[in-house]
Amino acid sequence: MIHKNWENNDTIKQIECVHNDAKKFVVNNVLTPGKVYDVKNESEEFYFVIDNSGRMGGFYKEYFKEV
Repeated sequence: MIHKNWENNDTIKQIECVHNDAKKFVVNNVLTPGKVYDVKNESEEFYFVIDNSGRMGGFYKEYFKEV
């Protein structure tokens, strides 16, 4: 259950959202293009950030660019 502590992890890096146009999922409610997010964890396919709702979320890397 390591994922329950990710919100308290140190920030790995910062990324900027470049778009929130998802084909399959609704992410426009929780990501804002142009906003910088702190990465708390990362996998091959996803960044795990605290989104606009204040909760941890995993999002495809295609929505972001590194700052």
